[in-house]
Amino acid sequence: MNTTAPTLTPTSRALAWCLHLLVVGLLALAAVRAVADHRPHAGWVLAAALACGLVYAAGPVLPRISRSRRAAALWLAAVSILWLVLLALSANGVWVAFPLYFLQLHLLPRRAGLAAVAVTAAAAIAGFAVHQGSFNAAMAIGPALGAAVAVAVVWGYQALYRESEQRRRLIEELTATRADLATAQHTAGVLAERERLAREIHDTLAQGLSSIQLLLRAAERALPQTPESAARYVDQARQTAVDNLVEARRFVAALAPPALEGTTLAAALERLCATTSTRHRITARFHLTGEPVPLPTAHEVALLRIAQSALANTLRHAEATTAEVTLSYLGDHVAVDIVDDGRGFDPAHLPVPDPDAGGFGLAAMRARTQALGGTLAVESAPGHGTALAAQLPLDPTPGPDTPSHPAPEA
Repeated sequence: MNTTAPTLTPTSRALAWCLHLLVVGLLALAAVRAVADHRPHAGWVLAAALACGLVYAAGPVLPRISRSRRAAALWLAAVSILWLVLLALSANGVWVAFPLYFLQLHLLPRRAGLAAVAVTAAAAIAGFAVHQGSFNAAMAIGPALGAAVAVAVVWGYQALYRESEQRRRLIEELTATRADLATAQHTAGVLAERERLAREIHDTLAQGLSSIQLLLRAAERALPQTPESAARYVDQARQTAVDNLVEARRFVAALAPPALEGTTLAAALERLCATTSTRHRITARFHLTGEPVPLPTAHEVALLRIAQSALANTLRHAEATTAEVTLSYLGDHVAVDIVDDGRGFDPAHLPVPDPDAGGFGLAAMRARTQALGGTLAVESAPGHGTALAAQLPLDPTPGPDTPSHPAPEA
């Protein structure tokens, strides 16, 4: 026990009751033997034992003694004085020294407790020797051995208690850390899923709705002069809505896009270009370079989504007449390049992303490539079209996820 510790080392209720019973039993033994043996001053021995017992009994009842070392020391001093009186009257009082050792070591700081035990043991030896009228080494063995046992037991208990407290605090810290980690993982999972849905919504539903809007505007312009063309635009808008409904159901279930079902990435990109050319006033052509190799599903999904988003940006913003989509197998990398002849833009002066106007396309593309350890490059200038290149390693090393502040789309 630290000498400056403000509180006492807690003890179990069973240990406390054992100590109480030991003190009461030894005091009663001293009193009974004095009366039974008709010793001189038997009445005084009885009175001293009773007084010592009453003062001792007041300790557990008074709550202040368990909370204050000063109050505990004063109470212990009163018990010790009465014990000395009992020892002076009867040699049987020497046995009460043993429980006093435990009280002193428990209630006093370590150094003070050790000194009090030494003084008590010396007083017990001296008192017993006086009553016997002589002194020999055997008289010192009992009190000294009892003191040594008490010191070993109390200090050992205190050491175990400190270790137990350290383990308890460590367990609490580990429990709190696990709870924090679980919360952080849950939050990260929620954010990751939210980010995934945001990318999928942008690359499918938002682009599909934008395409439907363009088709319906074209149908509106065709009416009433060319109702056949208007009907064709409306039918294309309806088919786009059907396709996007399928996409929505698939990405909610975290499945691959239906465009990749039962086909290759090259075929899906070629079909994307054909559909774009059919539904809009732009010529989109597909090119394949290199020897195709099997790709992980995550690579195929990412490259298809990037191509969809890039073509949607071209339709909405570029006013282009042609767009070239190239899928390249480059040995240890695979890349998709989308080049248009539109009006271009200045990559250094992009508008701020806005929930109403959009502007999150490039951020979604960059997040997809970074998540798979790839790169995304955009080259453009006003009046000179736009070139976008997404490159992924065939043996991906997952990169950091989306930047916290997404860049606006082209």
